[in-house]
Amino acid sequence: MARAYLNKPLTGGATLTEIGKHCATGFGRAFSHRDPFMSNNLPNLNLPIIAPSQAQKHVTHNEALRILDTVTQLAVLSDTSDTPPAVSSEGERYLVPVGGQNEWAGQDGMIASHEQGAWLFYAPRPGWRIFVIDAGLLKAFDGTGWQVVGGSLLENLTGLGIGDDTASAPFTAKLNNALWTARYATDSGTGNLTQTLNKESAANDAGFILQTDFATRAVLGLLGTDKLRMSVSADGTNFLDGLVIDNTTGITDQPNLPRFSGTTNFDNFGAADSWVKIGVNALDYNDQGRFDAGTNLFTAPVDGLYQFGGHLLFKQDASNGARLNARIVRNGTTALPGSFGRNTGGHEDGATFINTLAVARLNAGDTVELQGMFSAFSGYFQADEISFWGYKIG
Repeated sequence: MARAYLNKPLTGGATLTEIGKHCATGFGRAFSHRDPFMSNNLPNLNLPIIAPSQAQKHVTHNEALRILDTVTQLAVLSDTSDTPPAVSSEGERYLVPVGGQNEWAGQDGMIASHEQGAWLFYAPRPGWRIFVIDAGLLKAFDGTGWQVVGGSLLENLTGLGIGDDTASAPFTAKLNNALWTARYATDSGTGNLTQTLNKESAANDAGFILQTDFATRAVLGLLGTDKLRMSVSADGTNFLDGLVIDNTTGITDQPNLPRFSGTTNFDNFGAADSWVKIGVNALDYNDQGRFDAGTNLFTAPVDGLYQFGGHLLFKQDASNGARLNARIVRNGTTALPGSFGRNTGGHEDGATFINTLAVARLNAGDTVELQGMFSAFSGYFQADEISFWGYKIG
C-alpha cells in the first residue's frame, strides 16, 4: 500500500532534491513508488522502519507518523470532485474519481492528501474502508475499485439502538417522544408521509403491539388474516377482538359487543292484570353471554348506553277481549322510558301484536327483561312469535 507521489515542488521553494537531502535512508516523503516488499518497510501500510545505526532517525519516524495520520480513521471530503480545489487546508483528503484532472491526472481511485502545499497519493489495498463525508457513504476497496457498503452508513445494519441497546429487538429506541413528519414541498418533498408494514402471507402478522411494562394489552393490524383487527388482552395471552373490518367488503364487525337476540318456542301464559316476565329460551346470538336464558335477564357488563326491543303476539285463551300490554324493565321494577305500549282496540287471535323499543343508560350489573300483561282477561303470548333483543350503542 501507500504508494505516495509528489508531482510538483513543495511550497516555499523547496524541491524534491532538497528535501531528499534530509532523508538518510532514501525514504523521505515517498517521492516515488514504494516497493511494499522492501525489507525496511512494513508490509501492510508500507511504513518505513528505522534501520540499525541509521542517522536522521527522526525523519523516518516522522514519515511513518505522517502516513498513519493519513490512512488511519480514513475519511475523505468527497469522491466526486475530479479537479483539486483551488484552496485546500493541510490534511484534507479526497478520493480521486475516474478522470482526475490537473494534479490528480492519472490518480483514479487513489487517496489524495494535501500536505505541505502539495498533493500526495496513496494506493489502497483490498479491504480498506473509507467514509465519504459529503455523501454520508461508507465504501470499501475490493482490489479493483471502491464499492458502497450497504448503500449508506446507516443501511444494512444488524442493529440500531437509540438510548438503549438492541438486546430485545434489532431496532430499539428509548425516549419520551417521537415525531414523524412529511418532507414539505418547500424542502423538495411531496408533502406526503406513508409507512408500510409488509408481511409474507395472510397467515402472518403485520401490525402494532401496545404494551404496559412490556406486557401486551392491545394489538392492531393484519393479525393472522388480511382483515383489519383491533384486539385487547388482560393477560397478554388471551385476546378479544374489539373491531374487525373485512378487507373484501369493508363491513365492520364488533365480535365482542354486548348484544343478544332470541325467541321462545313455547306459549307464555299471562294472567289477567299481572305483569309477567317473558321467557326467551332460543337465542340467535348472545355475545359475551350477557343474556341468561335461565333467568331471562340481560345483565349490563359495563356502564353505557344500550338499546332494547321486543315483539309480542296475542294468542287467544278463553276470550279475545284481553288487552295486550308490553314494557321493558330495569332491575325488575322500573320500566325504561318510552318502552310501555298497549293495544286498546279489538283484536284477532294470531293477528294482533305489540312492539316496544327503548334506549337507556345502564350501570354495570343492571338487569333488563321483557314483560307482558293482559288486561281484563288472561291470554297467551304466542310461541315463535316472541322476540327480545338488545345491544350496547355507546
